[in-house]
Parts: sequence; structure tokens; C-alpha cells
Amino acid sequence: MARLKAEMDSYKENAERKLFLWKDEETDNIVALVGIELSDTMILVRHLAVSPSFRKEGIVYSLLNGLQKQYPAHSISGTIETAQFIAKWSQKQKEENDEGMSG
Repeated sequence: MARLKAEMDSYKENAERKLFLWKDEETDNIVALVGIELSDTMILVRHLAVSPSFRKEGIVYSLLNGLQKQYPAHSISGTIETAQFIAKWSQKQKEENDEGMSG
């Protein structure tokens, strides 16, 4: 619990760190969050969490797409914990771009 409190405090105290929440449209409950650290050219995804009952619904991709839309000049990367999600999202983005160019 102390580690979680320290992490939450770091988002309050550090202007480069931001938390984004995702609400379910039907229930208006928060079902996901992404915690980032923003630099001049990069977004480092530090935390990524989705409620277990909402997993496999593409929320992670929607969160990352939203970040890219909000910060179009920034590249998105992850920590050891989040890198696999970023890699899958990047691959999906590439595939969608390739389909758009060939279709």
C-alpha cells in the first residue's frame, strides 16, 4: 500500500506525469487507467490497468489511440511492465496503416 501511495503522490507532484481514466459508457464507472510520463518528444506509459471484467474489449488500444491523438507529435513507449501492450498496439497500428494504403 505504501508503494501505491508513493506512486499516486508522484502523479500529483510531478507535472510531467499524468493519469487518464476510462469510463464505461453504460455504467459511468471507471474501468481503466493509464499513467504516463511526458517529455518533449515521448510518452512513457508507466501504468496501464483495466478492470478484469472489461478486459478483451480493446480498451487498451482505445486508451493508446487516445494518447496518440492527444499528443500526435510524441512517440509512445513503455516500461518493462507495459512494453508488451505498446508493442501489440504498435503492430496493430502498422497493420491498419498497411491495410489503408493497399485498400
